[in-house]
Amino acid sequence: MAKRADSGPARTDSRLVYSTGGEIPHGPVAGTTRPKASSPKASVGGGKGIRVRLERRPGGRDITTVLGVPGTADALACLARDLRAACGAGGTVREGVIELQGDQVDKVRNVLGARGMKSR
Repeated sequence: MAKRADSGPARTDSRLVYSTGGEIPHGPVAGTTRPKASSPKASVGGGKGIRVRLERRPGGRDITTVLGVPGTADALACLARDLRAACGAGGTVREGVIELQGDQVDKVRNVLGARGMKSR
């Protein structure tokens, strides 16, 4: 019985797991790209403007979320700090989304309107 290493040239650097049409060349697979790092000015709203929503979390907690705010991470953190102070509530910034505790939709829209930002 022949051993596997004896049946052909040994390729220890191959990462091919499954193929239906022969081997692929080394390097990136055709049609795939490496995920690009998001730029600091990228907005999370998908280009739909600023969205202010009220979400109900498990346990009956209400969370006001503000999506799609343009600007850098520092500008977003500054806006979140001002919104927390204006609403008198706690909150945080997660993945480009400002989250405030409680139903603060009207107060957030007033603060954004005073800054000249339209919100939906």
